[in-house]
Amino acid sequence: MTSKPVKVGIVGLGRWAKVLTRAAQKSDRLEIVAGYSRSEEKRQAYAAEFGVAAAPDMGALLDDPDIKGIILTVPNEQHLPVAEEVAKAGKHVYTEKPIANTLENGLRLEALSEKYGVRVMVGHSARLLKGTRRMKQAIDSGEIGRLSFIEANFSNERALELTPDTWRWYRDKAPGGPLSQLAIHQFDSLHYLGGEIAEVSSMASKLSPVGAEVDDQSMTLLRFADGAVGYVGSCWTSPGIYQIRVFGQKGLIHYELDFGTWDNPDDLHKTSLLYVQRGKDAFGKREVLDLAPGNMFVDELEIFAEACASGRLDELTARDGVIALAVVNAALRSIDRKGQAVELNEILEESRGKVAAEGQHAAE
Repeated sequence: MTSKPVKVGIVGLGRWAKVLTRAAQKSDRLEIVAGYSRSEEKRQAYAAEFGVAAAPDMGALLDDPDIKGIILTVPNEQHLPVAEEVAKAGKHVYTEKPIANTLENGLRLEALSEKYGVRVMVGHSARLLKGTRRMKQAIDSGEIGRLSFIEANFSNERALELTPDTWRWYRDKAPGGPLSQLAIHQFDSLHYLGGEIAEVSSMASKLSPVGAEVDDQSMTLLRFADGAVGYVGSCWTSPGIYQIRVFGQKGLIHYELDFGTWDNPDDLHKTSLLYVQRGKDAFGKREVLDLAPGNMFVDELEIFAEACASGRLDELTARDGVIALAVVNAALRSIDRKGQAVELNEILEESRGKVAAEGQHAAE
């Protein structure tokens, strides 16, 4: 990493752009030097709030040789077309999760890296949480023995507040409700902790009284390639929780955080809980572990800075984003099949086939 901060631009200047810009201003490795939105009002408001230049159009970002990468916080359906425009200009791409609005578009976005020689990164920042990183360390070092089981939950009360003028009301915009909006965070974290995912089964229900199209409860089971199993629950009609628990043959680790401060994570460690329980008689001897301060948004932006500076990207890759979205699609298919297990490769190969067929048709 060079001593000078990597200069990047940002496209899409809504709420999440502001979260990431505040994080970037805490880093000495990356600097957001220009922002663009189709809305002039948003451009001017963003420039006034953060002191970042407002680009008059996308071309101003893409033509600037000092800008090495572009952060995208645009709607999901715009991820692929905007990312392709960025990659074609030789800039590295950071896009928020999910990688795209469809798995096929996610695969196309992943392919931009090889096509244009740039790195493509997806902002699954939850795997960078300090508690999750400590769990991974315990798994990899053998501290808790062979990993056997993982359980996770990410829930909140969103479905009690939905109205027809919000996009999450609609099945085509938020498929599976909390499944695609919350559980996808945990799918990526469990992929990070447990390794490759072989099989998915899921069930869902609708309990909110507001009448939205989407399901608002989901329970998903995962079978990992090495035989370990996992569970991800997501409820959209309850007080919020974010927790992961990993079970090994010599111990378990529990991690729970107060995601009410998710947008401003510097103080997350103060109200979060991480403990380890070792051995068969250790229930009353749980050891609370210290959580170091951290900011997963700063961390992910610095990973992007490294990718822009060196071309190296070891995680938060497009493939990671594709796998998380593929698990969502497998869960949705399982729900349609009344809980029948679905192999992840079935979903991936089907989508790859569609992409290949469409590419062949376009070439003819």
